[in-house]
Amino acid sequence: MRLAQNMRAWLVGRNPVTHFAVAFFVGVVAGLGAVAFRRLIALFHNVFFAGRFSFVYDTLQHTAASPWGVWIILAPAIGGLGVAWMVKNFAPEAKGHGVPEVMDAIYYQNGYMRPQVVLIKAVASSLNIGSGGSVGREGPIIQMGAAFAANLSRWLRLEAWQRYALIAAGAGGGIAATFNTPIGGMLFAVELMMPEISARTLVPVMIATGTATYVSRLFLGHHPAFIVPPLHIAATASTSPEAFFAYLLLGLIIGLVALLFMRSIYWFEDRFDALPGNYYTRHVLGMLLVGVTLYLLLRTTGHYFVEGVGYATVQDVLNGRLEASVLLLLALAALKLLVTSLTLGSGGSGGVFSPSLFIGATLGGAFALVAHGVDPSLELNVITAASLGMAAMVGAGTGAAMTGAVMIFEMTGDYRIILPLIVVGSVAYATRRLITADTIYTLKLTRRGHEVPESRQSNLYLDLPAREFVNHAYVQVPVDAPWPPPGLRRFSPAGLPHLLLVDAHGAIAGVVPAQRIAGQWRSRGLETRALALDEWQAVAADTLIVDLLGSVRREGAETFLLGRDGAAPTVAADVEAILVWSDVVQAAGLPTRERMHGGTAGT
Repeated sequence: MRLAQNMRAWLVGRNPVTHFAVAFFVGVVAGLGAVAFRRLIALFHNVFFAGRFSFVYDTLQHTAASPWGVWIILAPAIGGLGVAWMVKNFAPEAKGHGVPEVMDAIYYQNGYMRPQVVLIKAVASSLNIGSGGSVGREGPIIQMGAAFAANLSRWLRLEAWQRYALIAAGAGGGIAATFNTPIGGMLFAVELMMPEISARTLVPVMIATGTATYVSRLFLGHHPAFIVPPLHIAATASTSPEAFFAYLLLGLIIGLVALLFMRSIYWFEDRFDALPGNYYTRHVLGMLLVGVTLYLLLRTTGHYFVEGVGYATVQDVLNGRLEASVLLLLALAALKLLVTSLTLGSGGSGGVFSPSLFIGATLGGAFALVAHGVDPSLELNVITAASLGMAAMVGAGTGAAMTGAVMIFEMTGDYRIILPLIVVGSVAYATRRLITADTIYTLKLTRRGHEVPESRQSNLYLDLPAREFVNHAYVQVPVDAPWPPPGLRRFSPAGLPHLLLVDAHGAIAGVVPAQRIAGQWRSRGLETRALALDEWQAVAADTLIVDLLGSVRREGAETFLLGRDGAAPTVAADVEAILVWSDVVQAAGLPTRERMHGGTAGT
């Protein structure tokens, strides 16, 4: 019996050939899933907007005026009713834009995702998009590919690192197949999904994304998601100082709008949750407002413009068809932000990738028109600016900065756009990051109390000594000192130290971390000893972080007194420094204490 188990473990769990074969299978399924999902969206779109049964739908062409006339307002609401029923009764995790649920499964659920998510997410999202909801198809296909990989991994009883790698492979394969951008799909998995980045995890992702892209090309053709005229990109080959300054300004604007977009979605979600009624009535109300917006746009402009994924509008910008009006481009960007927030905030199912591309393209096009009005000689045209805006909006909003840049490069096929892509994308990302560390994906998890590390490093940091992560000075004060103690008054609120409390004989009587001091900085009438922690641990200053990590997991230790000369301190005079675990987490990208002890599903 044991021999059979060992043979199975080697054949499935420890044999790299088997692991790569499974990754290939995940890529095939992700590619077929992307094709089937697009066909399902086409079916619902044709039924709702044209009243005909067909799986053919060119997203780069505007939807013709519906024969239903003003009653088209009801289409998003009817679709929303079906979405609410499926989400409510079968898979609540299918609600929203999908990617946060995949990240939550990786970091908090041991890679566990319920199998019904694959089917419910496909039907709910295609119904939402096809009926006119302003969401994208990328988030759903990412969640579907990841859910399939997660359940396949559990069925095969793969090891944890293999399970996480295949989940990332399923997610990357889905987005690669959707956009026909294999490198972009691989980078998406690396930037957002993989807790470990190494050859053993990268190769399965590469296999899956390449396979998924090939499968999608067999059915959908070898065409990029958007057709970008290459002759217009050539103008970026010779970049003037004025154009470089324009790139910086465009990146700043996109970064601020990306922040507004991510905050808007969750602001609307809170407003809808506060409304009377239930999930059904709230989502139907939100989708009715979307329907009204679509109808008014049709009556005033001749097109629905912000309906569904919005690729036809993006293609219009790239073709130069909307260069006549800056106000129209700005209005479309604002309306897309509004209807996407209404769709997702009221409880819809779909992604944020496509809306990000739409907003980035229209804002970039509007920026180029305004910039040319100021300086007609500027080497920046609408098509180039729209392409840059798309990459920057995706990178700043989702946190996948490299993914956004590389995907646009793959679509244009022109290396000369790389320099402005780097400048605009990095400035947009930095602008959003300076204001908040959260992305449009992690903000949803942060609101649940589930933190996701920004970085996934190798184990290098685990082999460094504790003293390398000391971030605050410390001050010794008597345990009975008044608050605030005299030794603290020379520090500013921005650079507070830790306090080491000592008794009359120089023995350690307690510790007050800087974070706790900051919360009581302006308090009066306290005793300093009242702020001291009851739990702290004394260790040598050269103790490795990997050993401290064990203490955090076993004993819940958060504060460490580091001793000199390779020994744990027993008296105050032996203390070299004070280290708080949150400083290590921030510097090394390690898991928070809550994440290390939470998430037992699927064990």
